[in-house]
Amino acid sequence: MQPLPHAENPTAPSPGRLRAAWQAAHQPTAGVPRHIQLLAYAVPLTVLPSGIWRLPAVLDDGIGPGEQAYIVFLSVLSEALAFTAIGLIARWGEVFPRWIPLLGGRRVPMRATVITSAIAATVLTLGTALILVTQILGTTIRGDALPANYPGEAGGWETAWFYACYAPLILWGPLLAVLTLAYGKRRLGGAPRSAGA
Repeated sequence: MQPLPHAENPTAPSPGRLRAAWQAAHQPTAGVPRHIQLLAYAVPLTVLPSGIWRLPAVLDDGIGPGEQAYIVFLSVLSEALAFTAIGLIARWGEVFPRWIPLLGGRRVPMRATVITSAIAATVLTLGTALILVTQILGTTIRGDALPANYPGEAGGWETAWFYACYAPLILWGPLLAVLTLAYGKRRLGGAPRSAGA
């Protein structure tokens, strides 16, 4: 019996290597409570439905290649940014992976991570709150009336599907804020600072 061609190719990624990479990216570091792990894993899931909602628009005949590329780019970028929340619980959020040039093996600067994550959490929370308020008021962010072709104005199942896919985004900022606080506390060793410090 002949061996399978892919079995002889040493450069082909094996399921074991992919599984190991997946586990390394998601494996929490020591000291991360289970509920914080679950919150971190939930962040990419809060962003995924909106990407799923956007992607069918790529097949629409009424949009050009530039808009199609933008939709795919926005969906992939949003999910990649959401995935960085897992770095707040994983080892790669404390020590840069070895494969990163110049930084591999060095400690991730805690202060820069906390400040960046806190700013992102604030912007996401305020941004989604603003969008929620404008949706309730039936206006755009500038105060204009929503256009008739706006997905939330379609009615029926289309509107329900739109809101079901975008509603989880409201959780992205608050979840990131909780993860940022837990990350900072863990990296500082959990010791409270004295008033004079």
